[in-house]
Amino acid sequence: MELDFERCYRAVDSRDQRFDGWFYTGVTSTGIYCRPSCPAMTPKRQNVRFFPSAAAAQTAGLRACRRCRPDAAPGSPQWDVRADVVGRAMRLIADGVVDRDGIPGLAARLGYTERHLHRMLRAEMGAGPLALARAQRAQTARTLIETTGLSMAEVAFAAGFGSVRQFNDTVREVFGAAPSELRTARRRCPAPGGAGTITLRLAYRPPLHARALLDFLALRALPGVEEVRDGTYRRGLRLPHGPGEAALTPADGHVTATLRLTDMRDLAPAVARCRRLLDLDADPTAVDGTLAADPALARAVAAEPGIRLPRSVDGFEMAMRAIVGQQVSVRSARTTLARLLTHLRPPVPGPGAVDQEVWAPGERSREPKPLDRPAEGTGRAEGAGWLRGFPSAEEVLGVPDEVFGMPAGRRETIRALARAVADGSLDLAPGGDREETVRRLLALPGIGPWTAGYVAMRALGDPDVLLPTDLAVRRGAAALGLPDDPRTLDTYADRWRPWRSYAVIRLWRAA
Repeated sequence: MELDFERCYRAVDSRDQRFDGWFYTGVTSTGIYCRPSCPAMTPKRQNVRFFPSAAAAQTAGLRACRRCRPDAAPGSPQWDVRADVVGRAMRLIADGVVDRDGIPGLAARLGYTERHLHRMLRAEMGAGPLALARAQRAQTARTLIETTGLSMAEVAFAAGFGSVRQFNDTVREVFGAAPSELRTARRRCPAPGGAGTITLRLAYRPPLHARALLDFLALRALPGVEEVRDGTYRRGLRLPHGPGEAALTPADGHVTATLRLTDMRDLAPAVARCRRLLDLDADPTAVDGTLAADPALARAVAAEPGIRLPRSVDGFEMAMRAIVGQQVSVRSARTTLARLLTHLRPPVPGPGAVDQEVWAPGERSREPKPLDRPAEGTGRAEGAGWLRGFPSAEEVLGVPDEVFGMPAGRRETIRALARAVADGSLDLAPGGDREETVRRLLALPGIGPWTAGYVAMRALGDPDVLLPTDLAVRRGAAALGLPDDPRTLDTYADRWRPWRSYAVIRLWRAA
């Protein structure tokens, strides 16, 4: 990725937070790298180098600034939305694929040789896949050091390092301090949730319209899987090494995330999925600037800046929601899915089940009784169950016909989807090839352009999907004085590229 020196230097000189994560500033005279918005004195031009990634700065021998903590900056919007190999690779690395499967596993997922993948990432990111994964491990390690009481050996292996020595060397090199110094400097207490609980801040680029996000998620919340209460969104997670739960609370300049994990190796994947769910790596200035150029949307953008595209933590879950939601209301789809979940996720006790064979699988099968009160410091009703992740494709394949409560054709569509996901012929992970995934979705019986587009938008994170036949989209268009005929609207929407998915969210709100 080519970085224009003058533009980057102006951003650094003005401490512009909008560029955090887009690039990193290396200061050769001090040997550190910073965010563009670092409050320190602007370095001299001759002492500055710009890098497209934190890993590239680390590879050049620079350590992270202790003041602005560039390792915790929002991710680059470029790699978040791009559908090419580099963008897909960055999403898979963030999800922990290198830590679990190594470089060969990453290359196999992308369909390239290790050598060619390394060459592409070096050209775009300034660092190879191993260095990029190493930078992520360092950030994961720092989070565990500062927010948990785990021993340093436990932190090392939970963060994905192969040995304690490798962990110590990396932390010293990246942060300029020994692991024990980082813990002493922060002096944080473990989160009130107890063992397995981590609380951290997820940065984003302002503005963020938190109410729109929470409204969208609350309307579609599935009992036992997710809930919105008191300004906090909670949901269960199916993670590579076990179940977990996330509580996400938007705040000024960040989202507070409280994660309960059965295995600390799942910290990086959990953070990546929560960021994707809330679209925290987006560039709202670029999105709103394009949409506001249309007079029909200008007033809505001015009234509600920073509308995000709610995505998904589970691609199969989102595809299931899309199929069940075909030609029915959001409420009806939610009822149908709740029936399925009741069959697959029978209620179990809450906090008392922590020491049982399966942790965090409990669910709230109904709203708490009026006498239930939040446990001190937890925000959850005392005695309430834990939330669980959406069922897997294999679980759905075993559901009897009578449980589905839907037409036979739709049942077969769900089974065809579940079989394709279970046998690996359909990849709904964030690193999947969008065009190929849409093509394979359309090849399944009962899946048309609306369903495939909805999955591409919310499961795969495609920023440029329009759903012109969607009834709510057409109603929203009419409310804003736009054409509501699908073909005419499709043509009109060309002016919203490459952010038509965000326009869809605004049309839904207008409806």
